[in-house]
Amino acid sequence: MFNSEPCDGCSQSISDALSRTVRLIVDQKDVDSQRLCPGCFASWISRYESEMQISQQVIGTDEIIVD
Repeated sequence: MFNSEPCDGCSQSISDALSRTVRLIVDQKDVDSQRLCPGCFASWISRYESEMQISQQVIGTDEIIVD
């Protein structure tokens, strides 16, 4: 028998062998921890990659403020 708990993303039961844990740590303190099934983990990775990409927008020199 194996241990299974719900995925924090979709609430479906998932075995320990298939689960992935995502932890957010800021200044050496745990902020968030999520136990995810493979599908929710893949979605989390895709969302993380898209949100963390540097924008390809070019800034014109008229938008730079110098004090």
